[in-house]
Amino acid sequence: MSQVMVDVHGVHKSFGALQVLRGVDLQVRPGEVTVILGPSGSGKSTLLRTINHLEKVDRGWISIDGELIGYRRSGDKLHELREKEVLRQRTHIGFVFQNFNLFPHLTVLENVTEAPVSALRRPRKEAAGTARRLLARVGLEDKADAYPRQLSGGQQQRVAIARALALEPKVLLFDEPTSALDPELVGEVLEVIRDLAATGTTMIVVTHEIGFAREVADTVVFMDGGLVVEQGPPAAVLDTPRHERTRAFLSKVL
Repeated sequence: MSQVMVDVHGVHKSFGALQVLRGVDLQVRPGEVTVILGPSGSGKSTLLRTINHLEKVDRGWISIDGELIGYRRSGDKLHELREKEVLRQRTHIGFVFQNFNLFPHLTVLENVTEAPVSALRRPRKEAAGTARRLLARVGLEDKADAYPRQLSGGQQQRVAIARALALEPKVLLFDEPTSALDPELVGEVLEVIRDLAATGTTMIVVTHEIGFAREVADTVVFMDGGLVVEQGPPAAVLDTPRHERTRAFLSKVL
């Protein structure tokens, strides 16, 4: 295993004339939790989507556990990989979205079982056994036969986390995992993420939950205008931020 699990190097990304990422550098070591904070439009979600190549970078590169994501290097040039190879790489990168993205026509158990069967060619019986263990881990073993519409938002998001874990990824990405939830359901999802942090799961979490960042993060990153403005241990960034933009943001959310 490499010393750096996630390495984001000089990443730029534009949509038309809009520059969303303007040279982002970020490193996450194995077993660390990095929490990304910042105002809307600062590039946080786009950065996550470039890490698993849902968005192609314009410049720069990203590697996971030493492997370039989305490209192969030939001399000084990068050549984009075929879709089949990108899909293989994505099995190592779990992604938990804001809005759950569960398959509505599949049961909870089927939602968690599907990816290991289709992407990893696991026998369905073996995948179902793993899925049941993961559902127990997120406190939903009794909901295996339910459909997503029968669950609360918090329960759906916990199923989404179990589904991401089913591929045994090297890193888990969370894109504002509690933003679509009613306030009383936020805690149950954050508790699952806390438990994952305690077991050494490498994670990058985009969130507005400052208390969670303070408690769980190894590193807090503040982004604004497509740049990493400040990063460091939670106490340093949240209690004694060095940059005026960080201070202005925190004064509005704390």
